[in-house]
Amino acid sequence: MRVSRGAISLCAGLLLPLAFAPVQLWPLAVLCPALLFLCWRGAAPRAAFRYGWLFGLGLFLAGVSWLHISINMFGGVNIAGAFAATLLLVAFLALVPATAGYLACRFAPASAMAFLAGTAPAAWILGEWCRIWLLTGFPWLLLGYSQIDTPLGALAAPAGVLGAGWATAVIAGILAAFAGAGRMGRILGAAGILALVAAGWLSARHDWTRAEAGALTAAVVQGSIPQELKWRPEYRDLAITRYLELTEDQWDADIIVWPETAIPAFHDELGDLIGILAGQARAAGADLYIGLPVVDRAAGKYFNGVLLVTQPETAYFKRHLVPFGEYLPLHAWLGPLFRFLSIPMSDFSAGDARPVIEGLHGAAGISICYEDAFGEEVIEALPEARLLINVSNDAWFGDSWAPHQHLQIARMRAVETGRFLLRATNTGISAVIDEKGRLVAVSGQSVPEAVRAPITLFSGETPYARAGNLPIVVAALLLIVVLRRRGRQPDTART
Repeated sequence: MRVSRGAISLCAGLLLPLAFAPVQLWPLAVLCPALLFLCWRGAAPRAAFRYGWLFGLGLFLAGVSWLHISINMFGGVNIAGAFAATLLLVAFLALVPATAGYLACRFAPASAMAFLAGTAPAAWILGEWCRIWLLTGFPWLLLGYSQIDTPLGALAAPAGVLGAGWATAVIAGILAAFAGAGRMGRILGAAGILALVAAGWLSARHDWTRAEAGALTAAVVQGSIPQELKWRPEYRDLAITRYLELTEDQWDADIIVWPETAIPAFHDELGDLIGILAGQARAAGADLYIGLPVVDRAAGKYFNGVLLVTQPETAYFKRHLVPFGEYLPLHAWLGPLFRFLSIPMSDFSAGDARPVIEGLHGAAGISICYEDAFGEEVIEALPEARLLINVSNDAWFGDSWAPHQHLQIARMRAVETGRFLLRATNTGISAVIDEKGRLVAVSGQSVPEAVRAPITLFSGETPYARAGNLPIVVAALLLIVVLRRRGRQPDTART
């Protein structure tokens, strides 16, 4: 029985999320795109658009369906409405690989190897780049993240997650081309695969940044107050008490981090608490970073912030807000929807300062929640920042794949910057991550816990930190143009 290209594309998309955390069957990140590229090969652009959309539908339906949890549990939308809203977003996101397929086949060269290992991977990676910024961005499930524990993941230091993903897609294309390639084509393809793996292996062993003398100790504190309870006024004292108790044994650490909105109250509603903590931190010689909402009552604005309480006037306010979660786009038009949703703290204002805070133990690059999914925003803290700090709250998505995927994303930021990253979350997964993206210490989920580990500060910049995504984008566009000059692909399929 003949299986349609559409069915193959959909099934391949459904399988691809298994390549990412928490399952991490990373070979699927090669197999699934290989199947998609084969479906694209020889297809008319409109048919390739359809195959790409079906692939994307499967990818995002299986990979980010956890979005319905926050919409249902914390947005005041019934389960049917939550699923409908999630499906609508999934269908929209699927337009990106659909467009990549159209682009690949619209500019396809005649050679199968050139298309499968050249044009198709380049078009795929351009699609991923678009997802980073399109409508404020949704850079989840980028192919490179699946390779964080393979040699290809180390390519993120010179080329970012897009570079690691492109290498993965090229290997997928080469494997897809093997069936129709001659002996010499297979030899060249195998050599290409070995070259990419070797490049990753060498990158992992190269010190892209410089370790500074003197080891420090860092602690990340996870209070694990359930999301459905933490914003109730009667639980504020519980949150304060829990974080104080968990921090009591950590004052000998040099750097201590509490998660995003660790205490569900504005900074000016906490009385002497911040001053008391500042005194304790200064006496201990520690930098204490706290995620806390901050209000400017004169201006009528409030911010999602990180305070360095050792120096109470020092703070970073989140710049990249989550649409519909932290602010409402087109507020004047969508006001009724805003009033219908009951998400706490859902009308933040965006900060405008660079994401750097100078502490007693060096400058830290700060990101809040999913800001760490945007590599080019994280590298704005370099070269001043000697380490990275991310405070987050993945409790919005329950015991789903989301916290595991988010941790994988954070690990890639450490590789891209050549810096340790301290990640504190409300309910997990909190971690200390080294400059190679390895987990040095990691918490459990939904348990009150403080984890600590020795860390090293780093200076210097990786090639990615200096150049960002631009070289990858330009190279992908140029490759498509150059391969196109070899002649247009014959229209052998119109399905």
